[in-house]
Amino acid sequence: MVTDPISDMLIRIKNAGYAGKKTASFPYSKVRFEIARLLSEKKIIGDISKKGKKHIKIIEVDLLYDEFGKPKISNFKRISKPSRRIYLGSKEIHKVKNGFGLGVFSTAKGIVSDPEARSLKTGGEYLFEVW
Repeated sequence: MVTDPISDMLIRIKNAGYAGKKTASFPYSKVRFEIARLLSEKKIIGDISKKGKKHIKIIEVDLLYDEFGKPKISNFKRISKPSRRIYLGSKEIHKVKNGFGLGVFSTAKGIVSDPEARSLKTGGEYLFEVW
């Protein structure tokens, strides 16, 4: 049984990238789909698709690689965990890896990246950083 589904999703994407796979798949949930949509918008992963029927749905994401064949997601850091939730206000949000990384927040306006959260002037739960 998976206790942290968001970490499970990220580690599946990371491991599939390092194994040289074209796609990665994981069980469907609304939060995971929104996170995948955000990562796809930011060109960290490729296209996303929802597959399956009624009770058994999966999300399949295409992986992107740089010109040297390395995966776009080299690492991630889970900030807010099931055992410890971390919330930040809009003024406390900082850049990840001096702007080379991406911070992901769960806010009242949905799942957003750190620059979007700062521009919307909204804080929320700091889910993870990816670079």
